[in-house]
Amino acid sequence: MTGKTGAVEVRGFSFIKEIFDSRGWPFPMSVPLERECTAEELARQLELPLEKLEAVFINGVAGPLKNRSIRPGDRVAFVPPGTPGPYRVILGLVNPHKENETK
Repeated sequence: MTGKTGAVEVRGFSFIKEIFDSRGWPFPMSVPLERECTAEELARQLELPLEKLEAVFINGVAGPLKNRSIRPGDRVAFVPPGTPGPYRVILGLVNPHKENETK
């Protein structure tokens, strides 16, 4: 945790880090946050392209952007698509036991 009331520590990996760099943002970046929001809301606030975001880490736990709560003091990292297969399972980005919906 950042230890700062009213802010979250935000990072972006891979292509998302390139967006941070092109905007001159520090890494990590402290973002004011006065109330709880979802990861998707934070991404929109930062004007990050949602189509380039696959997952988010919140305090070290990976998951989808929707319905993931972020609170002041949290550490957040946005992850783009392209994480190699086995790591997707290890990080919790996919469930290996879920039946393939395209069958």
